[in-house]
Amino acid sequence: MSSEKPLQDQIRIFKKICNKLGLKVTHQRLEIYNEISIARDHPSAEEVFKRIKRRLPTVSFDTVYRTLALFERYRVITRVSQVDDRTRYDSNMETHYHLVCRRCKKIQDFYWPGLDHLAVPVETEEWGLIEDRYMEFRGICRNCMEKERREQLKSK
Repeated sequence: MSSEKPLQDQIRIFKKICNKLGLKVTHQRLEIYNEISIARDHPSAEEVFKRIKRRLPTVSFDTVYRTLALFERYRVITRVSQVDDRTRYDSNMETHYHLVCRRCKKIQDFYWPGLDHLAVPVETEEWGLIEDRYMEFRGICRNCMEKERREQLKSK
């Protein structure tokens, strides 16, 4: 039950945001938001569609895609990165960063409070207004390194 409470809180917050923005809270939008909220793997639009299609057989990919774009435009979710030629999405709106594996394409959240408080360089003022920070670190995750090591040992 404790895991349901944070999700219920997130859905309640989502409904408040929609009402504040004048967006209708439809069953399809709730299902799409619910799916993106419980996902920790930063799914693509295709993955969200496949997952909710089981619960909502009449939902179209176009509806999912447009809804995710709408959520992003209103800053309900964020676009994470293009990994394997697909844009991925994140409902975690807290300040955080991403670790991206170049091999398996896994994206993992991590927090770095020291980075959160760094001042934006004054030189950026000439460019304009900085509204958001986004940072990702790319490399090879421990699982992929271990898999590669096991494969090398087998081939010897």
